[in-house]
Amino acid sequence: MKFLPKHLIKTIALLAIVFSCSNNSGSSQEEDLAELTLLNNDIEQLVSTGTCTGNSNCEYIAYGSKACGGPTSYLVYSTSIDVELLKEKVAEYNEKEDLYNNTWSVFSDCSVVLPPTSVECINGKCTAIY
Repeated sequence: MKFLPKHLIKTIALLAIVFSCSNNSGSSQEEDLAELTLLNNDIEQLVSTGTCTGNSNCEYIAYGSKACGGPTSYLVYSTSIDVELLKEKVAEYNEKEDLYNNTWSVFSDCSVVLPPTSVECINGKCTAIY
């Protein structure tokens, strides 16, 4: 059995390293997007469990991260849910979406998303008013 020359072994090793590195985290764009989707689903599930009896039970929070900066939208929720957990999950989501945008060179329309002018309790659900 013949042995490969040292320079050929080094070249193969170097190519294996180069082609295995797609980004700093080692995950693919699809994997990063799937992680964001799962976190978004968790947040939506948490928000959907809330109910309200009056406008004072309703609040909103900046949600998501546009590639140009600023939130993607505003999430309306009832204070009947675990608000601290929601804020933690939203902060995590916003940070991960910002990282996703930077890692994968995502573009956005750069329009400014305005917060709701108010939030109201309508039929037991918090609703954004624009």
